[in-house]
Amino acid sequence: MTASILAAIDVTQPALDAEVLRVADRLARLDGARLDVITVVPDFGMSVVGQYFDKEFHDRAVARARSLLDEFVTAVIGAEANKSVRHIVATGKAYEEILHAAREAGADLIVIGAHKPDLRDYLLGPNAARVVRHSDCSVYVVRQPA
Repeated sequence: MTASILAAIDVTQPALDAEVLRVADRLARLDGARLDVITVVPDFGMSVVGQYFDKEFHDRAVARARSLLDEFVTAVIGAEANKSVRHIVATGKAYEEILHAAREAGADLIVIGAHKPDLRDYLLGPNAARVVRHSDCSVYVVRQPA
């Protein structure tokens, strides 16, 4: 039985990740599992590019991501279901933060989307592939259209 499911969502591409959330919600309801939803904001401060952003940029980006995540979850699974979802906004590399959140939450399953591959990432997108390779729990990959 699955007790905790983590759905990885990119709030900048809601049309692509709506199916990821629908699948995660359906699986969570089937097992009576807790549903956590994560989105990851890039860490602008750690890169060379970071010098071009003011200190408050990161805080604004996280606040905006949190708002978009809440709106997205409400739109896809409804306001009532959204009340019981734990929203996680992390900062860093997507695959690292997804794996970290899954370990911290004791997730039994990660649900993640994978775009139609091109030659560079033949089977899965780079983040999905890394999550699959390095996860301590099962990973359900939702194939997304091109």
